[in-house]
Amino acid sequence: MMYENKKKVLIVTQEMQPYTALSEISEIARQLPQYVQEQGMEIRVLMPRYGTINERRHRLHEVVRLSGMNIIVDDEDYPLIIKVASLPKARMQVYFLDNEDFFKRKSVFEDDEGQPFEDNPDRMVFFCKGVIETVKKFGWPPDIVHLHGWMTSLLPMYIRKAYRNEPLFQDAKIIYSLYDNSLEHTFTDAFFRKAAINDLEAEDLADYRKEDGGIGLHQGALKWADAAIVGSAVLSPETSALVEQFDKPLLPYQEPEAMLEAYVDFYKTLLEQEEQVKG
Repeated sequence: MMYENKKKVLIVTQEMQPYTALSEISEIARQLPQYVQEQGMEIRVLMPRYGTINERRHRLHEVVRLSGMNIIVDDEDYPLIIKVASLPKARMQVYFLDNEDFFKRKSVFEDDEGQPFEDNPDRMVFFCKGVIETVKKFGWPPDIVHLHGWMTSLLPMYIRKAYRNEPLFQDAKIIYSLYDNSLEHTFTDAFFRKAAINDLEAEDLADYRKEDGGIGLHQGALKWADAAIVGSAVLSPETSALVEQFDKPLLPYQEPEAMLEAYVDFYKTLLEQEEQVKG
């Protein structure tokens, strides 16, 4: 099914082959955009520019017209630099969000001793807000926003609440892919203050607080997303419970050979439902 008016799919991921190989997300995020594009849809891919990514080898270069914004995190200004690379063997570009304070270090989420970085929450806030501001710079209204990884978990709430008056996202369907990974257990309560961007207050992030007082990134993302996909074959009991309570469109885990077709069919179903609502 080729669309006369090409549907726009924004894929936001915390990792992607060949730039990172951290988990199953990297491979899914590599295969999916190319397949989506081959099905006749427009695609944009955004991810962080970690210091582990070799810019020369992967031929990253700055997109000056998109760079130059400042993103405020916890009352501090951080410059947002946008870089781009062409994906090998695919006529597709990947956009990287960069900042020296957050992404220059030569490791991704943990230091040399395996300890998660204390500023991972700040890095997530910077990335999520930066994604929205970058799409605004594109002037490109997505029909589908598909999120991969805990680093993207604030985006459903940001789009629906902090940027609720932004016309670019008014018709977008937000899909959160649920993977069995998160560093939420290392976050402190300062997360709620730092994540309260724009005109939000810390209490506006209540959906990201678990009943036991801890931080639930998947929980908050699912609360605000329009649909979800189970991306991991095995989920923890806690994450499985979130899936069972989810009362919106849900695609269960798909084996690799069926995954790409199933994901795009899921997109099409959501888009058709949207058309029926408008009609």
